[in-house]
Amino acid sequence: MAMARTNTLLIRTPEGVSFTLDLAGPITRFFAWGIDFGCIVVVASAVLIAVQVWSVITPDLAAAAGILLYSGVTVGYGILMEWFWRGQTLGKRLMRLRVVDAHGLRLQFSQVVIRNLIRVVDALPALYLVGGLTCILSRRVQRLGDYAANTVVVRMRPRVAYDIKSITAGKYNSFREFPHIEARLRQHTSPAEAALAFQALMRRDELDPQARVALFCRFAGHFKSLVTFPGDATFGLTDEQYVRNVVNSLFRTQTKT
Repeated sequence: MAMARTNTLLIRTPEGVSFTLDLAGPITRFFAWGIDFGCIVVVASAVLIAVQVWSVITPDLAAAAGILLYSGVTVGYGILMEWFWRGQTLGKRLMRLRVVDAHGLRLQFSQVVIRNLIRVVDALPALYLVGGLTCILSRRVQRLGDYAANTVVVRMRPRVAYDIKSITAGKYNSFREFPHIEARLRQHTSPAEAALAFQALMRRDELDPQARVALFCRFAGHFKSLVTFPGDATFGLTDEQYVRNVVNSLFRTQTKT
């Protein structure tokens, strides 16, 4: 993996295929953080108001509980939102940003926890001065939490009209017989993963045979880890055919085929 001195992250697979992701700049990330900070203030204020009721009975215990709960809300907000929204908080969603693994792999829960725990250091001494300076000096616009978790924040590209017919025309998709599993597949697949699989299919003829087989083996293995289709739907499918079916299932609602 390497990155040119632009705002783009270039990911190269072992098979020699390159994909690009647009990195989010410090200013855009700051605006996203501002929105998230407002959400945290609202939630934390509600918690502190509830804790004040205890202060009438046990002031010291109420003060300690308030500090712990406020810290929990500050860190927990980022962890819960980024995990359940697959790398997004409310601020990131509104600004069209997403946290991803720096190598293009699926974001892990441990990475979400690490980057949010170290947020406390990035926020020092105020207004994310440490994190902001680190982002400016970083080649991949990473704050300390991103370095520790091996993550980057990318800008989500506008939706485009994918020409699915160009790769699935005349091909039967056995996954269509299981719409409930297709729905789970769409739920667990990020837009970036779907786009990468589509690009791989569009560029498959550019690969030498060995690299082509290896690449689609990796893609198929990843999608199989997300959902499991019955044997009747996958019997006799090569890895490339499996990925083709997945892409058709992911984008079919957009193309209304």
